[in-house]
Amino acid sequence: MIKEKLKKYVDVLNKIPDHQDKYTWLMLFGKKSIDLVKELKLDKFEVHGCQTRTWLIPGWDGRPTIHFSADSDALISKGMVCMLADIFSGSTPKEILAFERRDLEDLRLDVLLTPGRRNGVHGMLQKIREYAQESN
Repeated sequence: MIKEKLKKYVDVLNKIPDHQDKYTWLMLFGKKSIDLVKELKLDKFEVHGCQTRTWLIPGWDGRPTIHFSADSDALISKGMVCMLADIFSGSTPKEILAFERRDLEDLRLDVLLTPGRRNGVHGMLQKIREYAQESN
């Protein structure tokens, strides 16, 4: 399921020819995403390595899958973390842990994001993996 969701976003971003327009799309995606309530913006949910405060919260609903909620103080980070939350939500810990980071290369983040923002994405992926390891 992860690869199918990832492909959806790759297809969307690949249809946008200009890098600035892709950047704008990510910010708009973040702007349209639901804000977390203040009570959930806890240090234990904060993603380390991001340039701005970013939160990624796991949730379980009795099934063997994890669902994620996310937010950030900056729209570009919020767009990225909400996209990753959607990509990995509904997956089992085993599926998350089996995911190869290189599969994200199709998003072409290396040309879209600054090195600092790419570090943030690495932190987001690491946090998702930590949650999967804890529940595995």
